[in-house]
Amino acid sequence: MPKLAFLLHDLPVISLDQYLDLGGGQGLRLAREMGPDAAIEEISRSGLRGRGGGGFPTGVKWASTRSVPGRHYVVCNAAEGEPATFKDRALMRANPYQCVEGVAIAAYCMGAPDAYIGTKAKFEVERLSLELAIQEMDAAGLLEGVTMIIAAGPDEYLFGEEKALLEVIEGHDPMPRLMPPFQHGLFATGPQMGWEAHAPEPGRPASPEANPTLVNNLETLANVPHILTRGAEWFRRMGSAESPGTMVCTVVGDVARAGVHEMEMGSPLSELLEAAGGPLEGRHFKAAFSGVANAVIHASDFDTPLSYEAMNAIGSGLGAGGFAVYDDSACMVAVAHDYSRFLSVESCGQCPPCKTGSADITAILARIESGTGTDGDVETLGRRLQTVTDTNRCYLGTEEQLVVSSILQTFPEEVGTHLEGWCEFPARHLPIPKLDDITDGV
Repeated sequence: MPKLAFLLHDLPVISLDQYLDLGGGQGLRLAREMGPDAAIEEISRSGLRGRGGGGFPTGVKWASTRSVPGRHYVVCNAAEGEPATFKDRALMRANPYQCVEGVAIAAYCMGAPDAYIGTKAKFEVERLSLELAIQEMDAAGLLEGVTMIIAAGPDEYLFGEEKALLEVIEGHDPMPRLMPPFQHGLFATGPQMGWEAHAPEPGRPASPEANPTLVNNLETLANVPHILTRGAEWFRRMGSAESPGTMVCTVVGDVARAGVHEMEMGSPLSELLEAAGGPLEGRHFKAAFSGVANAVIHASDFDTPLSYEAMNAIGSGLGAGGFAVYDDSACMVAVAHDYSRFLSVESCGQCPPCKTGSADITAILARIESGTGTDGDVETLGRRLQTVTDTNRCYLGTEEQLVVSSILQTFPEEVGTHLEGWCEFPARHLPIPKLDDITDGV
C-alpha cells in the first residue's frame, strides 16, 4: 500500500475511542465551526470528485443541491453492485467511523435532519460495523441533529443506481425514476412521483415538495472528514490537477492476487496490476474492464494513469475503480456475450429499447460465440447497439452499447474466426465478477 494511503488502514478501526485517538471527529467539528457554506467551499477547493463512477465534482454537487428549496435528505450509496468492485465494503470493514462522519458532515451542510446509508442486506459484516459506529457516535453526541438510518436492499445491480436507490429506501423495487434526486428526492410529495414521472417542462424548476436529496458514494463521503481536517491543499498534493487524492481500487480476474489497493490518482493502471502480482504464470495480459460501465481497455493502454481525464482520453472510463482483468487465454467474444447477458438480465424492463435490445444483442452474441453466427447477425447486432440507448431512464443501455461495441471494435479478428465456425482459445468459464468477498488474494 502506498504511503499516501489514508482511507485504508493497516489495522481496522474497531471502536470510537480508537477513531478519536487517530484524530477522528475533527472534520465534523470544523464543519460546524466554519458553517455549511465555508465547508462546501473547502470541499470544492479540494477538487474531490465522486468515486461512484461519474467523477462529478463533489463541492459543485453539494452547493447545487443545497441551493434547491425544500426539505433536504442525504443518501450514502454503499450498494456496491458494480462487478469487480469491493472498495466500499473494504472501507466499511477498515473504518466505518470515517464513513459515518462523512455522512454526518454532508447532512449538516445540507441542513438534512435524516440521512440514509443504502447497502445490500447480504453485506451483514459491513452493516453491523456501520450500525455499531452509528450507535457509538450518536451516544457520544457526535451526530446531534441527524438521524442516520441504514437501508438494507436487494442484490439487483440497479440498486446502486441513485434514482433506483431512492425507490428502494421508499420501500419499492429498484426501478430508476425519471427525475434526478435533486429535483425529485426522497418522499417527495409533488406530482413527479417515482418511476411514473414525466419529463418537466423546459425551464421548470424543482417544486417546493421536491425534497432535494444529495446522493454520494460511500468512498466519496469517507474522504470528506480528512479534507476538512487537513485542508484542501493537503488533498490536492496527491493525484493530478483534475483528479486529486487517492482512489480505492479493486483488481480481480487473471491476476496472481486479487485485492483492494488505495492508489494515488494518476498512478498508471500497470502499477495497480503489479500490486496484484501481475499476470498468472506463463500468461500475458490482454484486456481489462472498469466494471461493466466502460469500454474495454486493451493491454497496450495499461500504462494509462488512473484518472478520469486519462481514462476518458483512451475512450474508456475510470468507473468505480474496479478492474476485471483478462489474459491471453480469454476469448473476447465469450467475454462480450457474458457481459451482455449480465446487463440484459439486470435491465429492469421499464425502457423497452434497453430490455429487448440487450436481450437481442445477447442472443446474437451467443450464436456468434457458438460458431453459428452469420454476417447478417453482425449487421443486426450493429443496429441493436445503436438503438439500445433510446429513451432510457438510466445508464444501463449505454453500458451495453459501450462494452459490446468496444470489444467488437478492439478484437475484430476474434469475431471473424467465430464467424468462420471456430475459436482459437481454450474453453474457459469467464464469470462476471460479482464479488462476495476477497480473502488472501482470492
